[in-house]
Amino acid sequence: MRTTVLISLVLCCATAGLAADTATSGKTSEALALEGDVEYTHDPSIAKDGDTWYLFGTANGPVRKGELPVRCSENLHHWRLCGYVFEKIPDWIGHESPTTKELWAPDISYFDGEYHLYYAFSIFGKNISGIALLTNKTLNPTSPDFHWVDKGLVLRSRAEDNFNAIDPNLVIDGKGHTWLAFGSFWSGIKMRQIDRKTGLLSSTDTKVYSLASRKPPQNLPPNPPGLPGDWQAIEAPFIVRHGDYFYLFVSFDLCCRGTKSNYKTMVGRSHNVTGPYVDAGGTPMLEGGGTPLLLGNGRWRGPGGASVLQQKDGDLIVYHAYDGNTGHAYLQISTLTWVNGWPKAALEGGNPADQ
Repeated sequence: MRTTVLISLVLCCATAGLAADTATSGKTSEALALEGDVEYTHDPSIAKDGDTWYLFGTANGPVRKGELPVRCSENLHHWRLCGYVFEKIPDWIGHESPTTKELWAPDISYFDGEYHLYYAFSIFGKNISGIALLTNKTLNPTSPDFHWVDKGLVLRSRAEDNFNAIDPNLVIDGKGHTWLAFGSFWSGIKMRQIDRKTGLLSSTDTKVYSLASRKPPQNLPPNPPGLPGDWQAIEAPFIVRHGDYFYLFVSFDLCCRGTKSNYKTMVGRSHNVTGPYVDAGGTPMLEGGGTPLLLGNGRWRGPGGASVLQQKDGDLIVYHAYDGNTGHAYLQISTLTWVNGWPKAALEGGNPADQ
């Protein structure tokens, strides 16, 4: 009988995030040594099924045999490419968004007996985007129960919207309600309530909640034609519950520029899943606030696109960073420790955020 681990990237029940994590609190975080198929990993999201960890990401690099690659590991150190979610972009997305060339930023979670994989389709630099959903009873491709069920479109953004419907993350609050955080550039990070039974948008709460944004500079530079300004760079939300707070992890600044990437991972917290989120200094994240968690160094540039896995034996944070020599994106994994109510993470070669 297959045993499914109920820990995932989101809280699987109302109390999953309330553990004190006394085994890790106050300890120094550690960057894990990784080997195998870790190059060209982007926007990683991780879950465990049985004895195997499965890591989903955005296709990145010179060789692509499908969309949303999956990497597997039995020990968190050695990783192998074990498949793709799609052989090609689904036909319905091709009809909805004919210019979409790739799928982005998968978010894997487990609740109510199924794995839920939210992912995005878009055009780089545009907010003509969408978030879709797949479900599966197992992540083990050798199981007779393995089958991705396409639930279709969840949420769209269009050119006239002030948000961008990419980078989804599913979180469950203390009352068992499901929420989807998302957003990139424009007016920042947003949230919608999700119908827990369908995985689609709630029909009873249709409000778009604002969680975080960047603060405009004093001398506001003009935006490039048809594009958001670099000063608006905030994306990749991920929310977990720890103790009495919900923690919102985001990426500031610019990814995807090789050695010139200046991505950084920031965090704030709130007593309520819908906010308001503030940083360690009390600055609201809706006013540009954010406490640095991961900053680049000479070895690794632009650490971001982070996701968290909460486990009984210690929390992990997975993210990508760019090799300081080649500019290629690589998978990074760190233990996540909690010190005075705030998370700490490690980056190989040193994390300037800890200095």
